[in-house]
Amino acid sequence: MSAFTRLLRENRNYRYTWCGQVVSEFGDHFNNIAVFSLALANTKSGMVVSAIMLSRAVPMLMAGPLAGVVLDRLDRRRVMIASDVARAIVALLFILAVSKESTSWLYPLSAMLMFASPFFTSGRSAILPSIANKEELHTANTLTQTTQWTTLTLGGFFAGIAIKQFGYEWAFVLNSLSFAFSAWCISRLRVPQGARSQYESLTEVDWMRSWREYREGLRYMRSIPLLFAIAMVHVGWATGGGAAQILFGLFGDIVFKRGSVGIGTIWSCAGLGLVVGGVYAHWLGPKLSFHSYKRTISICYLVHGATYVMFSQMQHFWAALVFIALSRAAVAVSSVLNMTRLLLTVEDDFRGRVFATLETLTWGVMMLSMMGAGAASEHYSPRTIGAWAGVLSSTTAIFWAWTDSRGLLPEPKRAAEEAAEVEVHGEPTV
Repeated sequence: MSAFTRLLRENRNYRYTWCGQVVSEFGDHFNNIAVFSLALANTKSGMVVSAIMLSRAVPMLMAGPLAGVVLDRLDRRRVMIASDVARAIVALLFILAVSKESTSWLYPLSAMLMFASPFFTSGRSAILPSIANKEELHTANTLTQTTQWTTLTLGGFFAGIAIKQFGYEWAFVLNSLSFAFSAWCISRLRVPQGARSQYESLTEVDWMRSWREYREGLRYMRSIPLLFAIAMVHVGWATGGGAAQILFGLFGDIVFKRGSVGIGTIWSCAGLGLVVGGVYAHWLGPKLSFHSYKRTISICYLVHGATYVMFSQMQHFWAALVFIALSRAAVAVSSVLNMTRLLLTVEDDFRGRVFATLETLTWGVMMLSMMGAGAASEHYSPRTIGAWAGVLSSTTAIFWAWTDSRGLLPEPKRAAEEAAEVEVHGEPTV
């Protein structure tokens, strides 16, 4: 933990980014639990939850390529601020859905909220190597991801309780305020020149080149086998991971009959597992050779899939919580290790497109998985769907192990460490 506190104490830019992340993501989970709980309260239908998830996934899928190009052209800090401001406005509008007995407002508002998200989330990943030097990068990556999972743990738990006590409106107000605070934090960054693109504006001719530039990013990913393989394990996980987004709501509300508190508790235990796995990965990462890293990824996905199947079959709520935590701990280890490799490998000129493409691929496959889970929920039990979701997620381990056994995953060279050559810390304390 001393490495995390030292990073926050000494690196001013990262400290502001982290503070904005904490508040913003905490508000996100209030929104998620409120939306899904409201939908289930009105309809009791897994298909409706699936449709809402799709209304979030499709716009994010559409925005991904555009966000990648924009983040590689313009000032990433300003793009992130614009995303936060737009999301703050949309988040507040969710209050309109509370007074309606139908779920019609939840679809367009979810779509608008998620369309703006890749411009921030991919931007945060792309900017990280520019605000943390090479010695800090693994710690910064771990802290960013474990913070995301910690807010999931606490946000899901407290959201379920708060919504039951105070209603849905307060959840949406808090979400809006959290985006506003995040925008303020990002505005405080002193980002070095290396984090800016060579473009200061987007002309009409530039927009016409956007698709060509995005394809250049895809060719860049394909040219480095490890980047391509990591993208494919995102796809493999998402085949079952999309269904999991639907199943958490169904298990909490319908299988275990615990309403919004049950949904929030499952999300919280999933988040707890992610945090524990992330902390372990921070300790483990520097000790692994490249060969050991690749073997660890295969093991993690096998454990993830097997424990998710166990989660889906448990009859007692407490036992289901234990297995979902174990499943997510395995995912966290692989996620931290893979992201550190990406941050060290991807060149600055391509970071926006690479991270946006990863989001697009993941959400695209998750969208199909959610469609399948939502449709299946009308005919099959959540337990049956959950078992298949765990099996599908484990296919990631098979793909990765086979690729490695064929010698197709050589260690790539590291990207130029421009962040290590400029002052990124600012003053020691604020």
